[in-house]
Amino acid sequence: MLSDKIRRTQQRLTEGLILDGGLATELERLGFDLDHPLWSARVLLEEPEAIQAVHLDYLAAGAQCITTASYQASIPGLEEAGLSRRQTKDLLRQSVRLAQECRDYLLDQDESDDPEERASPLVAASCGPFGAYLADGSEFRGDYDVSETALYDFHAPRVEILADALPDLIAFETIPQAREARAIARLMKLSAIPAWVSFCCQDADRLASGESLAEAIAPLVEIESIVAVGVNCVSPMVTLSVIERIRQSWPRAIVAYPHAGGSWNNQRRCWEGDEDPKSFVSQANNWRAMGASVIGGCCRTTPEHIKRLVRVQKRTS
Repeated sequence: MLSDKIRRTQQRLTEGLILDGGLATELERLGFDLDHPLWSARVLLEEPEAIQAVHLDYLAAGAQCITTASYQASIPGLEEAGLSRRQTKDLLRQSVRLAQECRDYLLDQDESDDPEERASPLVAASCGPFGAYLADGSEFRGDYDVSETALYDFHAPRVEILADALPDLIAFETIPQAREARAIARLMKLSAIPAWVSFCCQDADRLASGESLAEAIAPLVEIESIVAVGVNCVSPMVTLSVIERIRQSWPRAIVAYPHAGGSWNNQRRCWEGDEDPKSFVSQANNWRAMGASVIGGCCRTTPEHIKRLVRVQKRTS
């Protein structure tokens, strides 16, 4: 039987939400150096007020869900950076608290008489894949040979810590392989906190690992706490066909938040190519028409992208 929290979250995602955009690349745009194994978690550790500034920018742009700065904040990664287990737990909880404080500040400032305008934005606790911990781009290849049990053990303690901080849901992001999806399905089977799982894909049929997207989705269908499945950090050009394929095998909400366009140059360690907000939003209209109800942006998308998505949502609602 669905818990009230899972049911309410599932309904909100089905009705439609605008997510925030890229966090790490927005920090880079603001001048932060993230060339570090901890990536955005380095700023979470050293300058948490900068994380809050980005959260507030996205909320001001109209985002109805913000994701925490915990994507790269894995327990082994933080401990290898010199943090104790207690410090690691505190930092993960802080990532949720920072987002909650921004959300609460926004609500305190809101004087709207429209109940929809006053709906509380959601806070999604981000969980990057095992490949993010490796900090070598593995989440875009899915080529790490790690057992399902080891992947379960990697995710379980972080999810438990984040859940203790009471986010609205968990966001498993950029999942590139079917084995990791199976581990997440096991982990969430008896969970009382809702979650979404978004995949990193080569194309409509294949994950980044080359495995079948449909086969990766299959173990998630029966897990009631998984309220949405989708795709993130892929090209906007690929997103539409991936949504179409997800719709064929997934019965609940679909989430889509690709990067802004262009491509990642692994040698130069930078993004190259187009990132036009107008083009991004034009394509987002097609994602919504294809069945995605939760839409936002990943790397290189900015508050301007989200502001434009919100405008379109208001015009069409």
